[in-house]
Amino acid sequence: LGWGPAAADRKKPYLLHKLESEPPMTAEVTRDELLGYYSLMFRMRRMEISADTLYKAKHVKGFCHLYDGQEAICVGMEAGATWGDSVVTSYRDHAWQLSRGDTVKGVLCELLGKQGGCAKGMGGSMHMYKADANFYGGNGIVGSQAPLGAGMAFAHKYNNDGCCAFALYGDGASNQGQLFEALNMAALMKLPLVYVCENNQYGMGTSKKRSSANHDYYTKGHYVPGIKCDGMNVLSVRECT
Repeated sequence: LGWGPAAADRKKPYLLHKLESEPPMTAEVTRDELLGYYSLMFRMRRMEISADTLYKAKHVKGFCHLYDGQEAICVGMEAGATWGDSVVTSYRDHAWQLSRGDTVKGVLCELLGKQGGCAKGMGGSMHMYKADANFYGGNGIVGSQAPLGAGMAFAHKYNNDGCCAFALYGDGASNQGQLFEALNMAALMKLPLVYVCENNQYGMGTSKKRSSANHDYYTKGHYVPGIKCDGMNVLSVRECT
């Protein structure tokens, strides 16, 4: 790539719902940016593999929901957002804690119930949290982050700070009633809120084909515009964000 910015082509087009235009099919990116994205995703993957090993060795008590394979979503979104934007996510939250400024040691301490964790070891896998970077945690109840995201977006609008809220959920939470109630309120009040469905094809052990009549999750906002991007391509996610 040399030392200047280069144009990277995307292979999978965006799919649109109630939108007239899409982001460009090429993304301007520098060598340093690519190295930064790769370095962060690599650390996330190695951290999750280590967490998996610790869990299987029974050093991690309770649940341990991993994010390996989905790193490009987190890193791509962070590349297109700022820490002034609020984030709330599901129980797959280890990588988000890292991306918002915590350390691998800090995340593993929390998993192992140690004092050095973000909740002093009392929250565990599903309850990472970093309020000073506007990360409002993982949530153990499926879909519970959806109305919290609406509340965070309301705070941004009330404070008129120019930022927005991102609320992430999986395909397993896509049919939760609280998601549609919060979406309706957000649309009525025109809140700066982005709902992100991280579709990894399964809600725990249940295939999307067995759980959802409509698999096109980007269209399920009905009256709210939606866009589908390639979650395995960090640049696609960045440009979408």
